[in-house]
Amino acid sequence: MMNSQISLYMWYEAAHALIGPARSMAQASRWMLDNPANFAGKSTIGRSLSAACELFERSTRRYGKPEFDLPTTQVNGMRVAVSEHIVWQNTFCNLVHFDRMIDRNRVRQPKLLIVAPMSGHYATLLRGTVETFIQTHEVYITDWVDARLVPIGAGSFDLDDYVDYVRDMLTFLGPDVHVLAVCQPSVPVLAAVGLMEMDKDPCSPYSMTLMGGPIDTRKSPTVVNKLAQERGIDWFKKNCIVKVPLPNPGFMREVYPGFLQLTGFMAMNIDKHITAHGDMFRHLVDGDGDSAEKHREFYDEYMAVMDLTAEFYLQTVDTVFVRHALPKGEMLHRGRLIDLKAVKRVALMTVEGENDDISGVGQTEAAQHLCVNIPDSQRAHWVQPRVGHYGVFNGSRFRADIAPRICDFIANATMAGRNRPNTSTRPMLEAPAAKPSRAKTTKVSVAKSRTTKAKAKA
Repeated sequence: MMNSQISLYMWYEAAHALIGPARSMAQASRWMLDNPANFAGKSTIGRSLSAACELFERSTRRYGKPEFDLPTTQVNGMRVAVSEHIVWQNTFCNLVHFDRMIDRNRVRQPKLLIVAPMSGHYATLLRGTVETFIQTHEVYITDWVDARLVPIGAGSFDLDDYVDYVRDMLTFLGPDVHVLAVCQPSVPVLAAVGLMEMDKDPCSPYSMTLMGGPIDTRKSPTVVNKLAQERGIDWFKKNCIVKVPLPNPGFMREVYPGFLQLTGFMAMNIDKHITAHGDMFRHLVDGDGDSAEKHREFYDEYMAVMDLTAEFYLQTVDTVFVRHALPKGEMLHRGRLIDLKAVKRVALMTVEGENDDISGVGQTEAAQHLCVNIPDSQRAHWVQPRVGHYGVFNGSRFRADIAPRICDFIANATMAGRNRPNTSTRPMLEAPAAKPSRAKTTKVSVAKSRTTKAKAKA
């Protein structure tokens, strides 16, 4: 088993290295053909060869971690500078603050923690989400660390650790913070808020917004959901877990590799990707630089992937997709049953996409039916017409229809939150040093960092 675990990743690394010379040759050929002094490159044949070289190079390269690249934004109609700062960190996550050069005594805007998915892509997948909300909020985002870069001696990271990280960050930012979870983190965010409410934690967020999340995957099951049900956890453990090879810092750490996740994503819509690359070829030949650049921007982000720890991946698959523990009221956090009936003070908004093929319609709304003790005045649900999974948190419909509704919801929750008791009795604590953690709008009518104990090991 160990040899097969290592060999899959090694074959991937070897294949990438072996094709390196061909990729370099294609890149050099493209530069030569695109040289303004090369008149042959301006012919139809020359442009076709250049386009073929670029597509080959882009299809075989290894994409690094992208940058957010948001140097400025508009606040109240004025253009201001933005800088990124890590304000909290632990072994597998950095909390990034988008610090806007504004006078906070005059411009007071709600704090918003955006919890990015740990599902193969980097937090920069939410660049459009951040770009929209930094205009109206003090934004922080979870920047998860690629597991293959974390030495095995730094410890493990599972779903329980994820919940702890979220709770620690909410405590660090609280008590007057709002949290927004996109896709996968909807479950651990809901669990963390449930635990905080069970403990009557004064740093419970004013509101939580869950977007396209798999709260109850029994509703409108997608291909992803059906696969998990049919295969079971043992199949995923046998076929999806590998060990990180040399020379990566995480050598011998068991991971779910990003290249497998990317393969799965592309296989779900292979026709669209083939068509997109065909269109890219034609845009390059026709000299349509703007359309070609949009293709580059999308795939520079889409093709950049990271590895997940095996323990986090397997526990998530088992808890969320196989056993449906949270909607059944059976989800445990370190042996403690999570009771969502305790959630009373935190406003809840759920957002779904009509054409979402990752989290089907109704899966996120299920949170509304689990948190039965939130007042109706503090809850909302929205299904965005004609968008898929990506359109729930990015794109023109997100900016025009979804984001304004979230902003209004947060504003109302801020007013309600300031009136709730015991929200400012706990002082801010310092961020911890890096260490292993125990690690159509409708109302739905249904009823600084804390110190954590070391994870018990068997």
